[in-house]
Amino acid sequence: MTVEIRPLQPSDRAAWEPLWAGYQRFYEVAIPSDTTDLTWGRFHDPAEEMYALGAFDDGNRLVGIVHAIFHRSTWLPKWTCYLQDLYVDDTQRGLGTGAALIEAVADLARKNGAGRLYWMTHETNAIARRLYDHIAERSGFIQYRKAL
Repeated sequence: MTVEIRPLQPSDRAAWEPLWAGYQRFYEVAIPSDTTDLTWGRFHDPAEEMYALGAFDDGNRLVGIVHAIFHRSTWLPKWTCYLQDLYVDDTQRGLGTGAALIEAVADLARKNGAGRLYWMTHETNAIARRLYDHIAERSGFIQYRKAL
């Protein structure tokens, strides 16, 4: 099965929401609806460096999503692209949809002059880590968080 990857349009929101909800369930988080509304708006605001791409199957059904954010870095002269969220419908796992979404973000990063693409996943996400270990190198860094 092949998928078409394209930027999500405002009209794709109803198809995006179930995948966004699935992503949140997977990571056992509940993002407030007002934050979701704000984020969706940012994806479609040309002043924001935030992007949402979708993978559509042969029936034009949205089967995967990925979000990317561009930011500056003190380590690189070029932009850095952070792949923040990646989620593929259960029926599409293992079929190359996740890899296609990552490659689409890599293409977006190259087109926007980024010098690096990076992402994180939970240490227990073994299935995704198999893919990530195959297509990228692990940085060795450990993330820490402090609530504000």
